Amino acid sequence: MPPVTEEEVISALKSCYDPEIPVNIVDLGLIYKVNFAPVEPETPDQPKQDVSIDMTLTAQGCPEHVNISAQVKSRLEQLPGIRNAAVNIVWTPPWTPERLSPEAKKQLGIE
Repeated sequence: MPPVTEEEVISALKSCYDPEIPVNIVDLGLIYKVNFAPVEPETPDQPKQDVSIDMTLTAQGCPEHVNISAQVKSRLEQLPGIRNAAVNIVWTPPWTPERLSPEAKKQLGIE
């Protein structure tokens, strides 16, 4: 089994949402960085990786930060080949609406 790629991680994270905004966290521009670390596999034919995500939230006082982080961790640990996932909430650079994807802007009626 080949290692999980950044594209696969980003695709998986498109199923995660801030419960207060009807747009996935990728299109909201909340994901800043994906980091991988190989780990010793239990069996040679099943390589595993740990993954950590640097992400932000739309506001520092976001009451859903714990739920969003747990949702991201859970979703990533469902990917074959991922052993552990960690979510690091960062505030630099701060999130701004300019980080919204064109799809998110369309969903939110911002043109």
